[in-house]
Amino acid sequence: MEVHREMPGDALLPTAPLVTTRAVTVGAGPAEIWPWLVQMGPGRGGAYTYDWIENLMGLDMHSADRILPEFQDLGLGDTMRLGRNGPVMEVAGLDSGHALVFRSQDGAWVWSFGLYPSRHGTRLVSRNRIQPPDPSPLYRLFSLYVMEPGSLVMERRMLLGIKQRAEEPIAGR
Repeated sequence: MEVHREMPGDALLPTAPLVTTRAVTVGAGPAEIWPWLVQMGPGRGGAYTYDWIENLMGLDMHSADRILPEFQDLGLGDTMRLGRNGPVMEVAGLDSGHALVFRSQDGAWVWSFGLYPSRHGTRLVSRNRIQPPDPSPLYRLFSLYVMEPGSLVMERRMLLGIKQRAEEPIAGR
């Protein structure tokens, strides 16, 4: 269902040859998930994934286990750099409680999050749209067999990390 769903951010890179969509059902409402999304990033709330792997890549990630009030005021145009030499991501779409869209400043990557209420809670959907710098067949093979499996493992862990945190009782925050 999510693969075919139109999401905020899709129009920013409509012909991207690499598109991934991943989702998880969270047993909480969008209001309980949203604070975890807006505080994401290095030097902020982290990525809720395997910090040790993120830090091997120089990203300085430290996943928060609580909502950090100082990182709740994310706005359009705000930026964060993913590592010393990584891309600078800019907030390109922000619909509080519904959607958050990041776009790399070089325009080659759009990363969108959507929150969709469902019968069992909320579907948290993450979509990446990527225009690779080298669209050659060799690069596509590298992406398919090396980058994609790594991305799947890390993004799945991130979604489950957000799920776990959002489902915790308020008293535990």
